[in-house]
Amino acid sequence: MEKSKGQGMLEYFDKFKTDLDCLEYSANPKWKDGFLCVKCEHTKFTIRKANLARDCNRCHHIESPTANTLFHKVEIGVRKAFMIVFEMSATTKSMSSSQMAKRLNVSRSTTWLFMHKVRSAMKSSECYPITATVIVDEFVFGGKEDLKPGRSTNTKKKKVVAAVEIDKKGGVKRAHFKSIKDYSSTSLEKIFDAHISTTAKVETDQWTGHEPLMGLYDITQTKSNKGATFFEMNTITHHVKSWLRSTFSWMHEGHIEKYLDEYSYRLNRSNSKETIFDNLITGGLNPNH
Repeated sequence: MEKSKGQGMLEYFDKFKTDLDCLEYSANPKWKDGFLCVKCEHTKFTIRKANLARDCNRCHHIESPTANTLFHKVEIGVRKAFMIVFEMSATTKSMSSSQMAKRLNVSRSTTWLFMHKVRSAMKSSECYPITATVIVDEFVFGGKEDLKPGRSTNTKKKKVVAAVEIDKKGGVKRAHFKSIKDYSSTSLEKIFDAHISTTAKVETDQWTGHEPLMGLYDITQTKSNKGATFFEMNTITHHVKSWLRSTFSWMHEGHIEKYLDEYSYRLNRSNSKETIFDNLITGGLNPNH
């Protein structure tokens, strides 16, 4: 089966009419390098027509195309699971688990669990740190919106540190986020360790929490001007907060980063929307999702 391309809903439904269509789409990349039995390491097999599972010719261990993947023992059926992946990756804003459950006529709890599995698959590999210009700043969301950018000491608000890479034309190239408990250098260092190279040109405001990191990174500090200094950063934080508020009625603090990973995944692939769904499906076929 050819790779799915684009964001067209009609094209999607034409390609994935049945569970078997989805299983075929999973089987091709999963065994692209050949079959190897996980029990006896034999390479010869028979394909079961009902579900395209591989039946080892030696020990007769049966492995489904979805075994040990993002779709492992998915309770809602693989076709509906594919639909969730499509909505979360190829559409602009995705939707909440409650909305998704109603659309697919499945339970909200099962949908919520699978959507979090997808968000885990969306998490950055952290293998490609930013090496160019990057702006680092913090923001809060949750509770009553005070319309002021930057930090807040309100304990009811959720705190986030963001790293926004700026391209040569001054536009946003990609962005990453980390949930933090406070604005200390220890908390802020999380995003530096995960996403920023020591060779990057880092721009921050004059918050004291950045100062201990200046010996490790090339940091230039600029007066914040009431949080309005970095236009690109403020644009991104406005968009992510608007998305969180408009899509989700509530989220547990322990899951904030998963939602931010989902946002980053789509934003950082905005120039490759034709392949975003296929890449997420293929990545989710790696073992142990």
